[in-house]
Amino acid sequence: FGKSPGFYTIMNPETHEASEIYSADGVMIGKYFNENRTPVKYEEVNPAFWKALIDTEDERFYSHHGIDYPGLIGAVKDAVLHHDARGASTITQQLAKTLYPRADVSSRIPGFSKVKMVWIKLKEWITAVKLERDYTKDEILDMYLNAVFFGSSAYGVRAASQTFFAKEPAELTVEESATLVGMVNKPTRYN
Repeated sequence: FGKSPGFYTIMNPETHEASEIYSADGVMIGKYFNENRTPVKYEEVNPAFWKALIDTEDERFYSHHGIDYPGLIGAVKDAVLHHDARGASTITQQLAKTLYPRADVSSRIPGFSKVKMVWIKLKEWITAVKLERDYTKDEILDMYLNAVFFGSSAYGVRAASQTFFAKEPAELTVEESATLVGMVNKPTRYN
């Protein structure tokens, strides 16, 4: 399948964190970053956020091992019968895509970009299965929400909750949680 993340890479994913500058009295006075990301632990996020994420992105998250076969079959059926494309990626597959970005799929050969995309998706499935093998579900959620882009230079749920609601992830309301989950699919493209 070509280059895909090995054991070491999966066990040590690379993410870039912001550097925070604090005054002597403990007040943050600035941040420096290429990606505005400050990690947060699973238990530091309001449970309403996790519920909104799983209900929206991957309702069978706790029952699959990286690939949601019923969701995949439904997506293929909709594409064939209704010409309606919908996503079937699990949270774990989305994490694989975020941690190990896709190569360019464009091609000058007509139709070849679709073949390349299928190949890339197969590699993402293999990576998702590896992630499920090596991490607990809570660790996968933790990595996902510390890696994903929300828009407006906010990477990860802590940066997003601070950027959009001026609060910590534990303080998010149900409505704010749902808003952030919706932003994962359609983030603003401006940095």
